[in-house]
Amino acid sequence: MGVELYLDLISQPCRAIYLFAKANSIPFEVHSVELLKAILRYLGQKYKTPAHWDPPELQARARVEEYLSWHADVIRGTFGVMLWIQVLCPFIDAHVPKEKVDRNIGFMVQALQHLEQKFLKDQPFLTGDQISLADLMALEELMQTYYGGFDVFEGRPKLAAWRARVEAVLGEKLCQETREAIRKLCAEPRPVMDIPSAIRERMKLRLSKIP
Repeated sequence: MGVELYLDLISQPCRAIYLFAKANSIPFEVHSVELLKAILRYLGQKYKTPAHWDPPELQARARVEEYLSWHADVIRGTFGVMLWIQVLCPFIDAHVPKEKVDRNIGFMVQALQHLEQKFLKDQPFLTGDQISLADLMALEELMQTYYGGFDVFEGRPKLAAWRARVEAVLGEKLCQETREAIRKLCAEPRPVMDIPSAIRERMKLRLSKIP
């Protein structure tokens, strides 16, 4: 019996869930919603997926936990800002000052350096010799920024090679299928939209809090 997944493939964590389920042949039915349900580990335990995704061995698991914690604290917040600046601002005809844009690009560059030096180092994947949940979470966040107009792989051959390895494990077709929604959102012209005033104000408030 399959599982029902409530996903929005514009969301990076949702794309990671979709990739994980597909890559492990977990039967599922997708219900498109605008909610984030982080259930990677639930799927892994329920369907007994290969241990490399979420290793039970203490030291290996600690490396995955370390990355996921850092990802939540740094990558999500830092790279999410660029999605707002480059993709969502035009919907409400808003603009972020150039000094803020430049500052956040600097934050991203620092995060990318840390990602390479602290986690990837000279190993094939972020936490070792095999792909894990850490690689799914990281790659989909970086690809979101990549489609948004900032090439996070430019000048970073080690990171580009890591991306190629992860995508080779998952398969090109699956990666394209999973990212179609975010790719389309970022590629199409973004005219000012008739967004309800309450939502528009919340979006403006979020933009005002960009450091």
